[in-house]
Amino acid sequence: MSPRPLNRASRRLLSLTAMLAASGLTLSACSADDDGATDSASASENGAASGEFPRSVEHAFGTTEIPEQPERVATVGWASHDISLALGVAPVGIPEQSYGGNEGGATDWYDDAVAELGADAPETYVEAEELAYEAIAATEPDVILAVQSAITQEQFDQLSDIAPVVAYPEDSPNYTTSWQDGTTLVGEALGKETEAEEVISSTEQALTDYASEHADVLEGTTFIYGAVDPASADPVSVYTEGDARVQFLQSLGLEQAPAAVEAADGAEGFSVVVSPENAASLESDLLITWAMDDSVRAAVEGDDLLSSIPAITNDAWVLQTDAPQIYAISTATPLSVPWALDNTMPEILEAAEAAQG
Repeated sequence: MSPRPLNRASRRLLSLTAMLAASGLTLSACSADDDGATDSASASENGAASGEFPRSVEHAFGTTEIPEQPERVATVGWASHDISLALGVAPVGIPEQSYGGNEGGATDWYDDAVAELGADAPETYVEAEELAYEAIAATEPDVILAVQSAITQEQFDQLSDIAPVVAYPEDSPNYTTSWQDGTTLVGEALGKETEAEEVISSTEQALTDYASEHADVLEGTTFIYGAVDPASADPVSVYTEGDARVQFLQSLGLEQAPAAVEAADGAEGFSVVVSPENAASLESDLLITWAMDDSVRAAVEGDDLLSSIPAITNDAWVLQTDAPQIYAISTATPLSVPWALDNTMPEILEAAEAAQG
């Protein structure tokens, strides 16, 4: 399926403004802060100002040369397709979203943004043990974005036979790239540094506004986010500060509990396993976990070790089972964040209020 030709930059910004306004956001001019200075310096070091090509983009596997401004974008892993779309470039190919997705293989917030831009839906391909190289190649991409992924050097090399590839930053492997860093990197790849700065600014403002509105409940409340299920091979997992869910809650004023910080000390990646025998030590005001269905609740409450987690004992436990709500913050993006504030946060906010007594 070929995408409709994209509008000029000014019309893309107007469309993006409308899209974000529909989610309770407005685009604001980028302030001359440290982040903006870093972005501009990065573009300058790569030998191209915003919008100029050819350019070089640095990432975990070295430097990728992009000869012309990409018009056809394919993505691998999480988040890159949302970010590209938020910057006004509708991808021609994206991974099928089997968890948290809709019948079209995407998410509702993604489809809403496609409609706002007046673009066609992308081709979707299944990412399993192996990447869908043939399906990706069939979309004839100008660039392949994998800024929130865990691709290996071998996979990077194979993808590079199709088109230039931009992977995750060197210090953010295995799905730990923040949405801000991902947006900056995609902006560099697409020649849209200015739009990236604006999207980051407006999304951060939405988070700030929400945090201010609910500061009496959220500020200083400690939390642990993870997975608790006695039927799992790892009955207790705690997510680290490198995880998007943790970062999302911290951006709203909640504080990761010292017990979670201690459990994750020295861990690599976005989660760490905790022995059920140590479950009682996971003290926090609030515990947030996810599961495929609500039957896990009874299983946890009937387990002597897991039910000793203080927040469960204190009835301050949020068990998330709605897949879109979970996915929206599992891979936070400029498109999913506004949706999550409206749809994922109400239950967490209610639990935080209850935890305060």
